[in-house]
Parts: sequence; structure tokens; C-alpha cells
Amino acid sequence: MVTAGNPRPKVAGSDRRLQLAEVATELFARQGYDGTTMDDVANAAGVTKPIVYQHFTSKRALYDELIADTTAELVAAIAQATSNASGPRAQVLDGFTAVFSFVAYRRESFLFLYRHDARSTDATPDPLTKVEDILIEVIDPLIAAGLEPGHRRVLAAAVVSMAEGVARRWLIARDGVDAQLLAAEGTALARQVADLAWGGLRSVEPGEG
Repeated sequence: MVTAGNPRPKVAGSDRRLQLAEVATELFARQGYDGTTMDDVANAAGVTKPIVYQHFTSKRALYDELIADTTAELVAAIAQATSNASGPRAQVLDGFTAVFSFVAYRRESFLFLYRHDARSTDATPDPLTKVEDILIEVIDPLIAAGLEPGHRRVLAAAVVSMAEGVARRWLIARDGVDAQLLAAEGTALARQVADLAWGGLRSVEPGEG
């Protein structure tokens, strides 16, 4: 965990930017946007604030870049997992497995990604909709045929929101647990969520809801 003032090894060249991004991700995840300053980032990275500003022109620019990069990484993981699936049922399982694997191995990135304090006032669309839209597109075709498209998407969105909620509660409850153990638990959770999506939603009849 990042702690302000912790000594850090010297980093040169492009690696410095990556180091600052890693440090800032953890600080934003733990302290939120308003609770994190560029001084905090500099202190935690063991550098001076001018060095931080050499790489990021403002706290907002740093935050926005981290949001975009982290979202793109999760979107790519979901897309790759679902594209290699052997069939529809495997596709939804693999999609949720990718999400829970990301949560296990990128704990701070997930916590950072799902904080809402800075994004709520942003004039641009929430980048997290990219993640949600991909999962909704995976779930939608698995819901019983004959439902109106809008009804199907509402149900698919409900499953995606449920999975996000499960992931957050699980991660908070298992704080400090080794990533490999988390990943194993995440595989089981992903299967439970996928089973609900496959079994429960396909049973909805036209006209219900």
C-alpha cells in the first residue's frame, strides 16, 4: 500500500510516468479524488511535485488519464475473454470471470474505477459505460426470445449492476487476502452470477415486468 513518504527506488525515463500512475491509482482508490492532492502523489512516489507536473499537467488530467486507461484495460480483458468462448453460455461465464479476475489481481484499479466522487460532475459521458455496455451486449442475447429489446436490455443491465455490487462487497470483505486466493474465489462467484444470467433471465416470459 502507498504511504506518503515511503522511500521509492529511483526511476528514469518513461518508467517514471508509469510509477506515478500506479501511485496515483492507489491514492485515488483509497482517498478519493477530493481527498488526494498532487503533493500526496509526489510524497508517495518519493519525488518532488514539479516532477509530477512534468508528466501530468493537473490533478484532473492525471485522474482522467487513469480512468481512461483502466477502463480500456478492463474492456479489452472482457472482449478477449468473450471472443474466445466456445458458445453463448461460455461467453457469459468468461465475461464475468474476466471481471472478477481483474478485481482479484488489480484490486486498487477496480476500487479506483468504481469510485464516483469526481465523475459525478464531469460533463463528458461516464467512461464506465463502456464496460457495462460490453457486458450488457453479452447478456442480452441470452435472455428469453420474444421480449421487447428495451425490456431485455433492462434485465441485462440489472445483472451487470448485480455483478458490480457483488464484486465491490466481496473485495471489501476480503481486504488483505492474497490475489491468487481471491482469483480462485472470483472464479466461483463468476459462475454463480453467470448461472443466474443464463438460467434466471432466460425464464422471463414476454409481458412480465
